[in-house]
Amino acid sequence: MVEVKIASSEREQADAYDVRKKVFVEEQGVPLSLEIDEFDDTASHFIVYDEKQPIGAGRIREIGPGIGKVERVCVLKEMRGKHLGNLIMHELENYAKSAEMTKIVLNAQSYAVPFYEKLGYTVTSPEFMDADIPHRAMEKEITS
Repeated sequence: MVEVKIASSEREQADAYDVRKKVFVEEQGVPLSLEIDEFDDTASHFIVYDEKQPIGAGRIREIGPGIGKVERVCVLKEMRGKHLGNLIMHELENYAKSAEMTKIVLNAQSYAVPFYEKLGYTVTSPEFMDADIPHRAMEKEITS
């Protein structure tokens, strides 16, 4: 059974980091020093489990009044194509609504822009490089 939950223990937090390291550091070549950053201490982390196996992750943090920033959304390579990204985003958006956020912003890797557009996000920037990977800023107004 697949479930998404807020990481509420050191073990769950470590599981989220492990998934992120596999996807961003090992698969995409992002330096670990950029992947694990100063915002990890204050962000709310989400972890996806298949049974007890961590298979996806994401985080959200408030960056201004009513504005949440979604970051580090990822799914292990062997688990992609199963709509787990949708599941993660749904939970992140529900969390944002419960925290009275009215807008979510994110920096999507350019190849993932269509995924976020299907979820109602719109592109708000030209392409830019982050960790040597092309990205586009995106945003979505949310309501409770």
